[in-house]
Amino acid sequence: MTNLTSLSRRGFLSGAAALGGAVLLPTPSEAGAMIDLTIGPSRAQLLPPPRPATPVWAYDSALPGPELRFRQGERLQLRARNRLDRPTSIHWHGLRVPNAMDGVAHLTQPPIGPGEDFLYEFDLLDAGTYWYHPHMGGAEQLGRGLAGALIVEEETPIRVDRDLVWMLQDWRLERGGEVAPGFDSAHDAMHGGRIGSHVTLNGRPAPRIEVVPNERLRIRIVNAATARVLALDFGSLAPVVVALDGQPVAPHAPEGGVVLVGPGMRADIVLDATGEPGAAVTVRDLFRSGDAYDVATLVHGDTPLRARAPDWDMALAPNPLSEPDLAGAVRHDIVFNGGMMGQMMMGDEAPAMIEQMRQGRMWFVNGRASDGHDGPPLIAAEHGSSHVLRLENRTGWWHPIHLHGHVFRVMSRDGRPTAHREWRDTVLMAPEERVEIAFQADNPGDWMLHCHVLAHRSAGMAALIRVADAV
Repeated sequence: MTNLTSLSRRGFLSGAAALGGAVLLPTPSEAGAMIDLTIGPSRAQLLPPPRPATPVWAYDSALPGPELRFRQGERLQLRARNRLDRPTSIHWHGLRVPNAMDGVAHLTQPPIGPGEDFLYEFDLLDAGTYWYHPHMGGAEQLGRGLAGALIVEEETPIRVDRDLVWMLQDWRLERGGEVAPGFDSAHDAMHGGRIGSHVTLNGRPAPRIEVVPNERLRIRIVNAATARVLALDFGSLAPVVVALDGQPVAPHAPEGGVVLVGPGMRADIVLDATGEPGAAVTVRDLFRSGDAYDVATLVHGDTPLRARAPDWDMALAPNPLSEPDLAGAVRHDIVFNGGMMGQMMMGDEAPAMIEQMRQGRMWFVNGRASDGHDGPPLIAAEHGSSHVLRLENRTGWWHPIHLHGHVFRVMSRDGRPTAHREWRDTVLMAPEERVEIAFQADNPGDWMLHCHVLAHRSAGMAALIRVADAV
């Protein structure tokens, strides 16, 4: 068995190395070796010194957790060792894995109890940027730090000078630096979720990152917050989006000039460091009006790498995904409602919804609040069939809707076709927005569909999609 701390990065300088950490990638001789990953308490310097370190929960004592890197087609074998005082699990967000490996406690596997181990083993079908995190305990386990990146490299990657991972986490800290309790706050659940007071990039607050003038960076942005939506502005630099949720997309400038990433979502950008020698360019989150803050500062060195930015091809090869059959697809209307300032369903569903609210459930999918484990499936899909989901957000809040075990095309927003028909596993819905997505149900099992604002998921915004040979 191979401990993650013994693995070394090959090829090029990593983003974590640029921030003082280590990117961990099996060498060819170690690829396929068993990896041990320990889940337990740790400490992290979330606030600038001399403020004290914060007690957190972490994978292998690292924050964020060790970056797992593989090549497309390799097999992941990982033994999760739970050393917390409570049960946990690991969900492989965005990866198309067998149902038994999806990591949803009480649905696809039993919880990993304190002192217990669990073996995850599956092939990595798709290249791209993914991540791992618990799938139990509401917002607490993720909110206390349990998150890490999983990168699957393409057989032929696009040419860049450096490949960086930026994992962004949101923390609600008390004055002494401790993580604030109250993860099951009814106020958070009824509103936008647990929005923190501090944001870190790869475990550090607003780091200064050295870049070389005219070098080309691939930055893999992962939003590991429990609720915070990010709208990243790169100042005078011009990011080009090349992948969304790990799936290649036609290279394009982000809409409105900002990279919009909801909780659970990822965006791969290509960024040329075109600032003048010595220039410092601040990356800021502009999503919350009147509450912009610095995420990082890109500090250009004194000596350019080359005379001008390169003109290398940015297009990524597609992953082996099954196109949905739109002509023969089964269509479903799915309405999300509940929370403060949202529309409520009227008619026959109203009494049942009122009764569920008395029981503490605050969010509803087609009139029903669920934890995604109980009751009949929202959709029973025949294996291999195609489906179009017409999603309607009848609430006053943003919702990143995540589908397990599959990826889908985003077809339209408010009746207008999308520009890129991008593949995603999580789609961000604005208040009162309607979004149409399409997918082929090609992965058998019971799969969750839920909001990745975790306080919303815990309070009912979840459902089950069943894919079976005969339904």
